[in-house]
Amino acid sequence: MAGTPPSRSRVLILGGGLSGTLAAAALAPHGIGVDIVERHALPDTPRARRGLPQARHAHMLWSGGADAIESLLPGTLEMWLGAGAHRIPIPNGMVSFSPGGWYRRCWPEAQYLISAGRDLVDWAVRTRALALPGVRLLSGAEPVRLLGTRTRVTGAVIRHQDGTEEVREADLVIDATGRASRAPSWLAGLGIPVVPETVVDAGVAYASRRYKAPVDTAGWPVINIQVDARLAGPGSGGTILPIEGGEWMVSLAGTRGGQPTSAASQFLAYARNLRSPLIAEFLDRTEPIGPVTVTRNTANRRRHYEKIRVDGFVALGDSATALNPIYGHGMSAAAQGARALRELASTSDITSKGFARRAQRAIARPAAAAWLLAVGQDAAFPRAIGKKPTLADRAATKYVNRLVTTACSDFTVVEALTDVMTLQASGSGLAHPRVLLAAIRGPRLPPLAGPALTPAEQAVLLGRPAPTPTPTPTPTSTT
Repeated sequence: MAGTPPSRSRVLILGGGLSGTLAAAALAPHGIGVDIVERHALPDTPRARRGLPQARHAHMLWSGGADAIESLLPGTLEMWLGAGAHRIPIPNGMVSFSPGGWYRRCWPEAQYLISAGRDLVDWAVRTRALALPGVRLLSGAEPVRLLGTRTRVTGAVIRHQDGTEEVREADLVIDATGRASRAPSWLAGLGIPVVPETVVDAGVAYASRRYKAPVDTAGWPVINIQVDARLAGPGSGGTILPIEGGEWMVSLAGTRGGQPTSAASQFLAYARNLRSPLIAEFLDRTEPIGPVTVTRNTANRRRHYEKIRVDGFVALGDSATALNPIYGHGMSAAAQGARALRELASTSDITSKGFARRAQRAIARPAAAAWLLAVGQDAAFPRAIGKKPTLADRAATKYVNRLVTTACSDFTVVEALTDVMTLQASGSGLAHPRVLLAAIRGPRLPPLAGPALTPAEQAVLLGRPAPTPTPTPTPTSTT
């Protein structure tokens, strides 16, 4: 670390990952100096870094998150696409087998997602955030405890790689250290009441592997076999994401009692035993280019910081609300939380009494929407641990299942579900009269007998030279 940094920061961000750099992007434009404390070295290229094991798994950045990031850091979307990421339209850019059946792909674009490796996503955000005036990165350092009183956090003690400790005071401390955050115990050490916590754990494990795509990935769809919580026994699903470098990122997931393993010899067999063997059929046409990696720390964990009264401290991203990655909402919820933080800081002084609590409530709103989507499914699995579904929860789940089935042949419902899934709209949109009427009416067309594939996609399965796919394919349905 070059030089000796000052012993005071206006804002001290603990953690230099996606949430931490987005928090810096939210506050720096207001003329607020920001110091980011990060334990590991952060690369200046889109490559793997220590401390981010989830980067080895498939990540979908929904449009609600991508738009939030672009508003915080204009030009980030261009950086992603220029480095090989894909902008995939929804629903026509997805071959998706939902619990209600195969989705049609003849509809117009409702939303989109960014498909890329996590290292690329983080690199672009980090590059643009660290270029902002007033943002400094303190790498090779980690927080060891918070400073303050029962009513206000005033800084943190930082330990450097040489073992020396530094007391760093701050007007605002933001915890962005992720799932493994020790902030609850640090706050307890200051005499602050225990942070209420809610956990729902379906016991999901992820096994992922990179493959060399057998075709040009430009215009290639996401292939998604969704988990169906209504079936007896463990749930399982999988995804093929086209990412940069002409690769497919393939992730398979299973709940408690039916989890995939790290054994390379079992990866393809697990894919073949999903609700549809489509993923395995595509993988038969290509070769892996890396080992199988497994992650099991996937519980939904919500720390209700908005319910405690303490100034000078805010938690963002997984530190506050960690979501089961199977639904792909973690990055998007963090981005929308950072955007909410920026909006509050534009009208309130960060040192004002109650700022932290107002900020935490603003951050919690988009996270709560993603939380309901995740736990509504996970709590339904028979071996899930944590909060059990209430009668109202079961009624809501039954209604959503009706919508999912209807969406296979009704664009009104497809659009409403897509807006909610991408975090572009709240769940209240599913109660719009048009959507309610469509749900009552039910499916308007018979279900597809198989996936709606383009000629290029079918050619890959048949082992033939594939025509060049177009960015917005016109699928041929298998009926």
